[in-house]
Amino acid sequence: MNTSLTFPRGALIASYALEVRYEFIRLLRTPSFAVPTLLFPAMFYVLFGVLMGGHSSGDNPMAHYLLATYCVFGVMAPGLFGFGITVATERERGWLALKRVAPMPAGAYLGAKMLMAMLFAFLIFVTLAILSSSLGGVRLLPMQWLGLMLLAVFGVLPFCALGLVVGSYASAQAAPAIINLIYLPMAFLSGLWMPLRMLPNLVAQIAPLWPPYHLSQLTLSVIGQGSDGFQAMHGAVLVVMTVTLFVIAQRRLQRAG
Repeated sequence: MNTSLTFPRGALIASYALEVRYEFIRLLRTPSFAVPTLLFPAMFYVLFGVLMGGHSSGDNPMAHYLLATYCVFGVMAPGLFGFGITVATERERGWLALKRVAPMPAGAYLGAKMLMAMLFAFLIFVTLAILSSSLGGVRLLPMQWLGLMLLAVFGVLPFCALGLVVGSYASAQAAPAIINLIYLPMAFLSGLWMPLRMLPNLVAQIAPLWPPYHLSQLTLSVIGQGSDGFQAMHGAVLVVMTVTLFVIAQRRLQRAG
């Protein structure tokens, strides 16, 4: 990860591809990451969106609502856990210091992790799309499916940034606990498991503080469900949050050496 080196285009692409390949293999060989990340959103969707949501054909409001919000809940995990725990562990073991002196592109390390998080987000979207259309009776227009897929894939980035901040500050032992303390409460407080109107008024008032709330308003809007506020505002908040968190994490990692 030497910033003074320049790479021919072919070598640059090959370096990124190699880093992405090994990051993908490493994550698949980590059952504690891959299994809950891929299965929990699907399992919860079937339970709450299909079995408890009512009929499995025709109009099923709960299946539609939970498709949008569980896409957000699903993509939170690869961003938070994929960055938070792995970066903290690799930083403590000196892996980041080794990467800095290795003859590889400066952005390959974080770029590979980001692409893997986006790939996992895509797989989660595909799983939920199959379940919702086959079991939940969800019917969307092709452009709505496309819009939801794009939001799921790129919506993982704010959580990558948040996970990176945790990974850059926390120890390897503390990072899993911190991520879990962020993950589930933030999902609940953002209205991902049930509409905010069904929760205490205080929860609805503080919901705009959390990134999942803004992403869920975009996913609800793209599939034609009711959402709050202006979509441009939600998108802008997510962009500002993502950039700010990445800058904070980058400065911390540079100071850590």
